[in-house]
Amino acid sequence: MIVAFSVTPLGVGEDVGEYVAEAVRVVRESSLPNRTDAMFTSIEGESWDEVMDVVRRAVAAVEARAPRVSLVLKADIRPGVTDGLTSKVETVERHLAGQ
Repeated sequence: MIVAFSVTPLGVGEDVGEYVAEAVRVVRESSLPNRTDAMFTSIEGESWDEVMDVVRRAVAAVEARAPRVSLVLKADIRPGVTDGLTSKVETVERHLAGQ
């Protein structure tokens, strides 16, 4: 399963990078495959419990420093598929290259 999520601290002003970095740090320390871009952090794991534990801890890291937190989450639940973070992008790139 792949979960893409975004954690946004509210009530801390416009510059939220240091707060978001706390959430990303939790994800990177989790040992689950992950990728961060300008809008979302995606993580891949075998089960709801495994992935949602990381999301919960990432939100808690921001919540510890901000008076309010917004969470946006999207999940691709596909049992038996592994390495989706890489293979899905490779498939699109292959189509773009005309293969």
